[in-house]
Amino acid sequence: MAHQYFILNKPYNMVSQFKSSHAVRLLGDLDYPFPEGTHAIGRLDHHSEGLLLLTTNKAITRLLFQGPKPHTRVYHVLVNNQVSPAQLTALSHGVQFKIGADTYHTTAPCEVSIVDPPLVQFPGAYILSERVPHTWLSIGLTEGKYHQVRKMLTAVGLKCKRLVRVSIEDLHLGDLPPGGVDSITENQFFERLKLG
Repeated sequence: MAHQYFILNKPYNMVSQFKSSHAVRLLGDLDYPFPEGTHAIGRLDHHSEGLLLLTTNKAITRLLFQGPKPHTRVYHVLVNNQVSPAQLTALSHGVQFKIGADTYHTTAPCEVSIVDPPLVQFPGAYILSERVPHTWLSIGLTEGKYHQVRKMLTAVGLKCKRLVRVSIEDLHLGDLPPGGVDSITENQFFERLKLG
């Protein structure tokens, strides 16, 4: 049987899996008839939102996230302050954060810019107040370890209020609403993700 491929706009407060021993919102709670054997490729934390890929093809995770060629992922991130040119420069050049008792990770250079308005036009868990300054950033990474985006922001004195993955390579979230699922062909999937 041919493999199937899906893109999902993962809502806030949902885990990127179909089963859990904890009382959490699961992918299976979505109103979509996923076929047997569907699993998420990679993951988004329960408090992160946006583009999540799903498939019945077990080989894809290794191809996409453990292959020789890194794949660019773009996030739109709401932070609780006005972002300075120095903070933008630091984020784009690479920052260091702690990942263990005596271990640090330095991020690779990445694409960072202010986006106003962001691509994300959907309501989120964080309600903006006109009295509190805020900035939407676009951050394009080829790595994503250790809750990286949030820790990068903390390293330059910013606090992440909302994190939405909007694309992986040429596969975009578009106007898919939170909880929305689109089925795509294998050819579209491989071509847009630059696999193979």
